[in-house]
Amino acid sequence: MTGRGTGQHPHGADRLCEAGDRVYSRAVRSGRVPRMDAEPVPCLLELALLHPDPDDMDWLVPTSPQEVMTRLLRVMYDEAKESQRRVGSAVAAFERYAGLGRRLPAPASAPAEGTAIRVLDGLSRIQAAMDEATAACTTEVLTVQPGGIRREAELTEGLHRALALRGRGVRMRDLYTHVARHGQGLLNYLELMGDAVEARTLDEVIDRLILFDRTVAFIPANTDRTMALELRHPALVEYLVTVFERLWRLAIPLTAPLPDTGIEGISHREQSIAALLAEGHQDAVIAERLGISVRTCRAHIARLSETLGAANRTQLGVRIAQVGLDGPPRAAGEGPLSIPGQGSPSVR
Repeated sequence: MTGRGTGQHPHGADRLCEAGDRVYSRAVRSGRVPRMDAEPVPCLLELALLHPDPDDMDWLVPTSPQEVMTRLLRVMYDEAKESQRRVGSAVAAFERYAGLGRRLPAPASAPAEGTAIRVLDGLSRIQAAMDEATAACTTEVLTVQPGGIRREAELTEGLHRALALRGRGVRMRDLYTHVARHGQGLLNYLELMGDAVEARTLDEVIDRLILFDRTVAFIPANTDRTMALELRHPALVEYLVTVFERLWRLAIPLTAPLPDTGIEGISHREQSIAALLAEGHQDAVIAERLGISVRTCRAHIARLSETLGAANRTQLGVRIAQVGLDGPPRAAGEGPLSIPGQGSPSVR
């Protein structure tokens, strides 16, 4: 999307092409336009003049001319003398667009313009919004990072933001799955960040979440994470903060070992797999929730079957229930579990 828009429409927001001018003007007049109307002019999405309607992804709503002009002028004033030449034309263009919006109010069916929920379409838009939120953050960042071991590319992509936050004394708390403990890249990242970051892990976490100063949150808007929602509605943000804090209290500090299962030969991860098997989940679902591959998941299931003496999946389900692995992990001090026919196993 980015490459196509740049090649066909080599211009900025201050000098739209004729086709883009027509579509954006119509969007300002009516409050929104069908997505298909903007396909010939990808520049409007590239320049964030149009963005997806949170209530109906088949429609695009315009960014207010005043907001566009303010954003553009901020960039232009940071540039040298060449930027000054463009100020006049940009102001004139967006004042005209603003006038169109005042003369013809949006129909009642169109959503109201606002920033409580904003759809970010494309990785470049997501990165720009994240950079803006990072620059404005002064106190705290809370994140949930699913998916198991973090790839080096993922850690490197956000490193500049993390270092900038650390430099300003911002505190960061990160939640990962237990599997992430085995990634050397994460350990290197936490060592680099020092006391600025505190990390904890859980068997499974919710989808990706990033909260800045408890005022703005970012969550994925599609499965491949090429779209995101920027949330600034106080009630929504407060709800997400509450979810994070409850998960945080249940999580185990990265510096602390995982609790022992009380059964010789069964690891903490296999205990989590056993509980999910007891709930009736398929191997692929279990693997995704725990952040491991399906192949690794099945290897753990095979070890569970061997340890519990189960010849097939049906018998494994029975054995899991008999030894009490079908519920949440046992608290410390509850004593070891026993495998039927084997007596009480030793506690590791």
